[in-house]
Amino acid sequence: MNFFTSLLIPALLSLFGLACCFSRRDLPDAYLKGAQEGLQSAFRLLPSLALLMTAVSMFTASGAAEALASLLRPLLSRLGIPSELVPLLIVRPVSGSGSTALLSELYERLGADSFAARCASILAASSDTLLYITAVYMSAADVRKTRHTLPAALLVMLLGVFLSCLAARLLFA
Repeated sequence: MNFFTSLLIPALLSLFGLACCFSRRDLPDAYLKGAQEGLQSAFRLLPSLALLMTAVSMFTASGAAEALASLLRPLLSRLGIPSELVPLLIVRPVSGSGSTALLSELYERLGADSFAARCASILAASSDTLLYITAVYMSAADVRKTRHTLPAALLVMLLGVFLSCLAARLLFA
């Protein structure tokens, strides 16, 4: 297997070279234009990403995430969502690396085979960071008013949380 993976990049470069030789279009120029547009998009996104990362750090460091978690615990437990998932549910829409750290801590504290860990695993595998994605896509599309995008995305995530716990309950009962 290592032999084939070591040949992958030289093979792709050779295919690109052959395509450049036999194509009627100027492929290197098209590649350079695409790379330039990609860099311009990334440069436009940097301020939004810096603001989002700063806000996430302030939210978690201030203790607001834990305070919100204590408020949500009774409601979520009535819906069949383990209360141990509350910190993960708060951080997941905002920070992928933060939610991965919380998931790892949940595994260590409760064990990977616990119901809460299984719910968290399904949730982590089937959801993404909503605020980051919304900021990136809206900034890339130059949309200033997101209207119902974020509320709809949060509602879908809550449905995903409920379905993750339901799937864990059905699959591992």
